[in-house]
Amino acid sequence: MHNIWLIAKREYLERVRTKAFILTTVLIPLLMGGGIIVSVVTQGRQTASSRIAVVSPDQQLVTDLQTELQNSNDAKITVDVISPGDSTTRATLDHMLADKQIDGYLWITPASAPGVRPTFSYTPRSASGGHLTESVLRSALRTVLMRERLAHQGMVASDVTALMQPVEVDTTQAGKNADTTSSFVTTAILFFLMYFVIMLYGMNVARSIIEEKTSRVFEVLLATITSEEIMAGKMIGVGAVGLTQVFIWLFTAILLTSTAIVQSMAGGNLHIALSAAEVIFFFVFFVLGFLLYASIAAALGAMTNSEQELQQLNMVLVLPLAACFFATGVVAANPNSALSVILSLIPFMTPLIMYLRISMVMPPIWQVALSIVLMLVTIYAVLWVASRIYRVGILMYGKKPSLPEILRWLKYS
Repeated sequence: MHNIWLIAKREYLERVRTKAFILTTVLIPLLMGGGIIVSVVTQGRQTASSRIAVVSPDQQLVTDLQTELQNSNDAKITVDVISPGDSTTRATLDHMLADKQIDGYLWITPASAPGVRPTFSYTPRSASGGHLTESVLRSALRTVLMRERLAHQGMVASDVTALMQPVEVDTTQAGKNADTTSSFVTTAILFFLMYFVIMLYGMNVARSIIEEKTSRVFEVLLATITSEEIMAGKMIGVGAVGLTQVFIWLFTAILLTSTAIVQSMAGGNLHIALSAAEVIFFFVFFVLGFLLYASIAAALGAMTNSEQELQQLNMVLVLPLAACFFATGVVAANPNSALSVILSLIPFMTPLIMYLRISMVMPPIWQVALSIVLMLVTIYAVLWVASRIYRVGILMYGKKPSLPEILRWLKYS
């Protein structure tokens, strides 16, 4: 155990002192902060005030539309009411668009017959900037026309107003207010972190082995410790580096989203929503997932002699993780479906898929326990195979082993 600790300590200290570790540890929080700022600024621009002109001879329709638009929560729109006037009205409005006095104008042509809707034509200042305004206009026009139709059917104004009130949906669950959007964003961030760290540091185990094979350091190490101790020390050391980076990123994310400046920019609705179960299971499945994929990576590193050879075999690690990404849509749509349960019990997909299910809707505890047991059994089996490949492969130089040779390695005592 002492030898494993020494190897793990060496791997940990060497990696946390590298420029790559420092850069990624700093850059990821900067990118996270930049993404939050960009999203907040973008949202602010989307809801920024705009000025439009509405041209119609129907003053009641225009007044109702003006009130509806100015009371809209989706966008702040200032409405100027203009009478159709003569044939120069449209040219005047086009000139105002060119001079950026208005952001667009809505031309309403009266209905050609009773009971027929008027026709509407909206001209924005730019094709790319008018999508949000057009959407708000459609919604407001639909509401105004519905109000008029109900009023014409004999309903009094108070009844029409009561009928057109938005429907409030109570999202309270188990006495707690569930912030669905924040929870989903948090789950997506943790899902990405788990994928990124397992993939990155699993491959780092393989690269570390290749580097030491190239420098022949193994020949010195094997004089005092066993190959199994070397592999275990590398996995623990590299895994501790990954956990350190995840801790820093999560702490930064929580600190960043709790600051007064960011909260004021986001309207006080931006925060990391994590339950105790989500935090605990994140680290449980992270450790199990890392052990599983790091064992495979160690075997790959022992079988190869260069980065180029390793790149040819990294699909062994990439494919199961990529399959998890493809399965997220199915699992997110119905976390408790039969397919979601089966996928979450496949050991190579369990760390990501089962955690996703736990984050969305807590599955039955027996499913969580069974997934952990299956992962532990799989990790033991993979470690058994990897250790036998490792102890022979680390001493193989200059020759890429074939599959029959690898199978013979497993039979060596």
